[in-house]
This record gives sequence, structure tokens and C-alpha cells, in this order.
Amino acid sequence: MDFACHLDQADLQDYIQSVFGTGYIIASVSKMHGGAQKVVCKIDCSNGFSCVLYVWDLTMSYFQEETANKDVSEISYGSDLFELNNKYLTQNGIRTPFLYDLNKEKERYPFDYALVEFIDGQKAEAYFHHSDSRIQDKVFQRLGEMLTGMHAAKSQIYGKQNQIRANTVNCHLLQLENAKLQLSYASRHMDCIRVNQSKLFDILHELESRIKPRTQYGFIHGELGPDHVLVNDKLETFLIDIEGAMFFDIEHEHSFMKLRFGDFYRYLENDTLDPDRMLFYRFHHHISLTSGGLKLLHRGFPNQPFAKELAEYHSECALRFIEGFNL
Repeated sequence: MDFACHLDQADLQDYIQSVFGTGYIIASVSKMHGGAQKVVCKIDCSNGFSCVLYVWDLTMSYFQEETANKDVSEISYGSDLFELNNKYLTQNGIRTPFLYDLNKEKERYPFDYALVEFIDGQKAEAYFHHSDSRIQDKVFQRLGEMLTGMHAAKSQIYGKQNQIRANTVNCHLLQLENAKLQLSYASRHMDCIRVNQSKLFDILHELESRIKPRTQYGFIHGELGPDHVLVNDKLETFLIDIEGAMFFDIEHEHSFMKLRFGDFYRYLENDTLDPDRMLFYRFHHHISLTSGGLKLLHRGFPNQPFAKELAEYHSECALRFIEGFNL
């Protein structure tokens, strides 16, 4: 049988049977695209059942340096966050693949791993070009309704589920510091950023200075693009890669979705958003994605053309802010 996995074949078979029963015999294991921070494999059993294996092996993360250094830009790594966010989303009626089991023993392997529900469907981005506009409407309207409900969850404290504590600074200031770090990284590797670094710093501080303090936050995914939404055959939407979910300014999420969903963002809009925060976070995303693309490029991410295009596109977007500020 086909077998491509982080675990030994016999160990994985024992694990599957310990969770589901002796009637579950592995027929094949195939690696799936798991993003930049965890390994994801699909497991097919001979009885027709399928599930997904998640592996949080830091050595396989393209952002292990940031994770190890507890960099402010690292917002989405680890089985603990996955478990907490999976429970929170499920309890609050937000669809995400069901967590069957999480193994954190580290007895045989130095990493955590889990068995998760397999959603038989496509990512939301596949519906951008769907031939039936009625189906498009249904998919993105449902996603919009789900996100409205998720963002409506309120807290007077921001942060990830494993870091709930009294806040000493406004949450956007964390992203200000992150943007400075990412801008510094990008300036070392892109001439166009280096020669304009001081102007970009000035814009960053100007946009931040316009933001008024806030004491209430919504629950966000943290990196919600159409590739982080699965759609099943009933056109139900499911959020994946949920480790970065947290209480935060919902403008952080909306400014990112506006970039990633394009014309389809009209289904996801919210008329209560703060325009100053939206502009600040948009600029932050351009800087962060420039740096992120460069890091993927430098660290051997398999899709090098994507990483290069990501860095170049968002660097151009960031630089266009200079024209708007007449600098």
C-alpha cells in the first residue's frame, strides 16, 4: 500500500485501531498540503473510512525560528492551541473538522499528533470560478454568516486561548512591533524596501497614531483566506488551520480577508468596522506578507514561485502607500 507518513507504519496502524477499533485497517496514507507549519496526511482505511493525521513537528515548520524565539509574529503553532480552539469553535457552533484524538505523550516520538475528521470537499477558493452563481452565493453567504457569529463573540481581554491574561497595551501595538520586525527583515533582502524603509516606518507610525483605544475584542481565525475554508458536498463551510484563532480586533481579520477574497469579500463585509484600524492592519499585512514570502523563499518552501510572487506583490502594495502619503 502507499505510505507517506511521519509515524512508523505499525505505530500508525496501532494508533488508528486504538482510537476507532480493530476493524479499521489502513489501506493508504498520502501527504496533503498542510501549509507552512505542520504536516498533514490523509489516511484511507480498507472499510471506506478516511481521516486526517496532523503532526506538529517543529523541525518541519518553515517558521520554526520565530516559534522557538517566541516571536510576536508567531501566532499559530502547536497542538495545545489547536485543541483549545477546536473545542471553543465547536462549542460555539462554528464548524471545524472534529478532533478524534490528540496524542501529546511524546513517548515514542518527539512531537504531538492528532487524528481529525476528513472533510470531503474543496477549498473555498475553488468556488471563485464556479459556473453556477447561485452555488457561489450559498457558499459565501454561509461563510459570511458563520464569521459574523464568530466575530460577535466578545471578550474584554485579547489574546490566544492559552495566554488569557490582563492586557497592558492595546492589541494593535503588538502588530506595530511585529511590522517593525518584518520590515527590518524585508529591508535586508529587497532593495526597494531598504531604500524606502524610513518612509514606511513613518507611515506605520502615522497610521497607528490615528487609532483610539478599545477594550472589547472579537474572536478571529487569525489568517483567514479562502485556502483555510473547506466546503463539503452540502455546501457547508469549515474552518481549518485554526491554531492562530484568538480574541483580537476583528479589523485585523477583515483587512486580511479583503485582500484574500477579492470581489467575494462583499459577502463577508461588516459595517461596524473602524476605518483607521482597517487601514493600519492592511498596511501591516502587506509588510508581514512581504517578509513571510521572503522567509518561505529563503527556507526552502516547495512552491518557490508562489513565495517569490507573495513577497513581490505585497512589497509593491506597501510601497504604494508612500504615494498616498506624498512622501
